[in-house]
Parts: sequence; C-alpha cells; structure tokens
Amino acid sequence: MFSVSTESKIRVLVAKPGLDGHDRGAKVIARALRDAGMEVIYTGLRQTPEMVVNASLQEDVQVIGLSILSGAHNAIVPRVMDLLKQNKMDDVLVLVGGIIPDQDIEGLKKIGVAAIFQPGTPMDDIVKFIREHVKPHSVPAV
Repeated sequence: MFSVSTESKIRVLVAKPGLDGHDRGAKVIARALRDAGMEVIYTGLRQTPEMVVNASLQEDVQVIGLSILSGAHNAIVPRVMDLLKQNKMDDVLVLVGGIIPDQDIEGLKKIGVAAIFQPGTPMDDIVKFIREHVKPHSVPAV
C-alpha cells in the first residue's frame, strides 16, 4: 500500500550563476542534499540572477544555494537578493558556496545571505544548517 508522508521534503535550488565553467562542486552538493532526503533542483551552468530567482519562484523552493567560483559574488549575490525582495520571497534561505574571500563574508551576510560555505566544509554541516534554518512554507490557519 502506498502511504503519503505528511512531512514535505525541503526544496532546494542549486545554481551556478555567472560565467563559471566548473560545476563539479555544485553537483556534489546537490547529490549530498538529495541523499539527505531533500528535493533538489539543479539549474546548470551560466545562470543569470533573473534565471535563478525565476526558477526558484516556479519551483517554490525554501532554499537557494549559489555556487560561485568566479569571484563575481559581490555583483551576483546582491542582484539575486534584490530580485528575491521584489518577488516577496523573503522567506527563502540563501546560501553561498565557493571561493569567497573572508573579507567579503560579512558584507554578504548583511544583505541577507544566511551562510557562506567555503571549500572543505563538511557536507553534514551544510545539511544540518539547512535543516535548522529552513523556514517552513506557511500553511493557512484553520
């Protein structure tokens, strides 16, 4: 007999914005999140901030993970955050991973990024952070 779980899976969009040509790390993260029971949508390479936010809106995700290796995080991430606000998606948890210099972390957090995961971060730490910080979809009161 088929049973339906009343607990919905956490929906995560993993995106490679900008001109990065390397997505192995993003694929490893996507696989780890899937293995942890999350539903993962991977957008592929060379996404614009508009494409990332549009996909997030269409897929009704709770988490956006941006993987950036190009050094363009100070241009891309603020644009993503602005587009999320314009689309009233303030409840979406935004995470950034990749090559992010220590001196840029505080500025990214000030604009609303929940966490930055640099190379070498254990997958379990990322999974734990998401589970502890994801905001459940609002359910209408009965």
